[in-house]
Amino acid sequence: MLRRKQEFNLQFHQLVDGAVLALAFWGAHVLRSYGASRGPLDPISPFNEFRWMLFVTVPFGPLFLELQSFYLHPLEKNFWKSLSQMARAAFWLCLIFGACWMFLHLEVPSRAVLVLFGLLAAALLGIREWITILYLHQRVRSGAMRESVLLAGVALDIEQLKKTFTPDQMMQMNIMGEIDIERQPIGDLVHALHEHSISRVILAGGHSHLNRIQEAIGVCELEGVEAWLLADFIKTSIARPDFDMMGSRAMLVFRTTPEISWALMVKSVIDRVGAAILLLLSSPFFLLAAAGIRLTSPGPIIFRQKRAGKNGKPFTMFKFRTMETDAEMRQAELAAFNQMVGPVFKVARDPRVTPFGRWLRKCSIDELPQLVNVLKGSMSLVGPRPLPIYEVEKFENAAQRRRLSVKPGLTCLWQVSGRNEVKDFREWVRLDLKYIDNWSIWLDLKILLKTIPAVLSGFGAK
Repeated sequence: MLRRKQEFNLQFHQLVDGAVLALAFWGAHVLRSYGASRGPLDPISPFNEFRWMLFVTVPFGPLFLELQSFYLHPLEKNFWKSLSQMARAAFWLCLIFGACWMFLHLEVPSRAVLVLFGLLAAALLGIREWITILYLHQRVRSGAMRESVLLAGVALDIEQLKKTFTPDQMMQMNIMGEIDIERQPIGDLVHALHEHSISRVILAGGHSHLNRIQEAIGVCELEGVEAWLLADFIKTSIARPDFDMMGSRAMLVFRTTPEISWALMVKSVIDRVGAAILLLLSSPFFLLAAAGIRLTSPGPIIFRQKRAGKNGKPFTMFKFRTMETDAEMRQAELAAFNQMVGPVFKVARDPRVTPFGRWLRKCSIDELPQLVNVLKGSMSLVGPRPLPIYEVEKFENAAQRRRLSVKPGLTCLWQVSGRNEVKDFREWVRLDLKYIDNWSIWLDLKILLKTIPAVLSGFGAK
C-alpha cells in the first residue's frame, strides 16, 4: 500500500482492534459470571474489579500486534500466520500483566476469565481480519482500490521500476501509460494527464535527467496531480532511504539503523524495566561477589572503564573486578598471546585473572553491574558488546565502526554464539551487523532467551 493509506489503515484497524479487545474482555467476564451464578446476571460488578487490565489491553494490544506485523499484507497471509502473530502479541501482554501483578500487587481475574479472554480475543480478531480481507477482495474485484497512475522517466528506469512492483501494489494501481521524458515532449505528459484522469505520476530517472524531471514535476504541480519521485538515483548497498523534514526543508535521509518508532520505544521500556527487575533478583549475587572480591584480592570491588557507546560516545562501564589491580599495565607483556584476530585483546587462562574472578567470569556474574548502565540509558539489554576506547581506535576499516551505530548491550549474537570460541574479530563484527540489519523486538527476545542457557552452562566463557 502507499504510505499515507497504509498509515491511515493501520490507525483505523488499531482503533477497531482496541474496541474488539475491550469487547472480548467484557465478554469473558459475562460468560464467567453466567457460568458461576444461577441467580440474576450482573456482568458489570466483576468487570469493575479488574478495570486496570482494560487500560493495559486496549492501548498495548494493538501496539504489540503491530510489532508482530499483524497489519501488513492481509491479502497475502494465511490463518496460521495470523494466529502466530496474535500468540506473540499475547505473550507480551502477559508479561505486562505479570509485572503489574508482581510489582504493583494488582489483582488479576481467575484463570477461567483469562482463558476465555484469550479465546474470545483470538476469535474476534480473526473475524475482524476475515471481514477486512473480504472487503479488500471485493474492492479489488470492483476496481475501487485502483488509482490511475502514469509512469514517467527514462525508459530503462521505468522498466526496472515495474519489475519491483509487488502484487499488493499492482492491485492498487492502474498503469495508464508510460512517458519517456528523454525522447517525448512534455506536452505528451500533459495530454496523458487529461486523457486518463491521472491521480498520481511516478517519476523514475537518473540524476543526469533532473532538469527534465523538474519540468515534469512542475507540470504535475500546475495540474494538481501528485508527483512521486523514485529516489534511488543515489545508490546505496545498506542504507535505507527515507523522507523527513528539517524545519521547512525536505530532506532525503539514508539510515542503516532502525528509525525512531514504537518498537524502539518498547525496547527502551523493556531495557529499563528488565534491568530494574534483574537488579532486584540478582541482589544476592551482588553481595556474594562483593564479599568474595574483598576477601580474595586487594583493590576496588567495581572495575570502571571507558567504553565506546552509541556512535562511539565514551561512557563509563561497570563490572565486578576479576583481575589484579595492575592488569591494564601488564597487558602489553601479554600481547604475543592474544588469540583474537583484529584489534580486540583476548587471552585464554589470562594470568591476571584472580581465582575468584575466574569463577565470576564463568558464571557471567562479573557483568551484572552493567545493569546499572542499562538503567542509566548508556547500554541496552541486547546489542553489540561495548569495547574499550583504545580497541575502537584500532579498527581496521570504517565498516567495523557500524557496530557502534546502536547502543551496546549486555548480550548479543556473539554472546550466544560461543563468546570466546569466536577467534576472528571480523566474524564478531559480522554477527553484530547481522543483528543491526535484522533488528526486531522478537529478535531481542530470542537472544535473551538463548542467553539464559549460555550463561547457566558457561558456554564459551573463560
